[in-house]
Amino acid sequence: MAFTTNQGKTATSLSEINVTPLVDVMLVLLIIFMVTAPMLQTGIDVELPETKNVKEVNPKETIVISISREGSIYYGSDAIHFSSIPERLKNDTRNTKESIFLRSDKDVKWNSIVSVIDMIRGAGFTEIKLVTKPFKDLPRR
Repeated sequence: MAFTTNQGKTATSLSEINVTPLVDVMLVLLIIFMVTAPMLQTGIDVELPETKNVKEVNPKETIVISISREGSIYYGSDAIHFSSIPERLKNDTRNTKESIFLRSDKDVKWNSIVSVIDMIRGAGFTEIKLVTKPFKDLPRR
């Protein structure tokens, strides 16, 4: 496309894309995503116990119940009361054959873990999987 100037000369339009604003916007978005991505991690921060035999499982839709170091119980990322576990499980699952993943801090008393397992079993669920992390081998000398 051509334009005519006030002096009667013909000038062509600039048809190149100005990349500088695009790069600026992309860098800002990159920084925003880098800062917010760690915050989007779901779940409760617990120090899992270490075991040698860990099976990698990453199902799409899982039900995770976590017990924090202080003994608080979380259903996903929501803090719940101990007695409301069966109600939440029955509302969120279609059948009792689904696996329930139980994460617990390594310093939680065994009594708390057993009580939560008993409550899950009382709701009719038998597939309870305990979540651990791989054991870190010490370097051999």
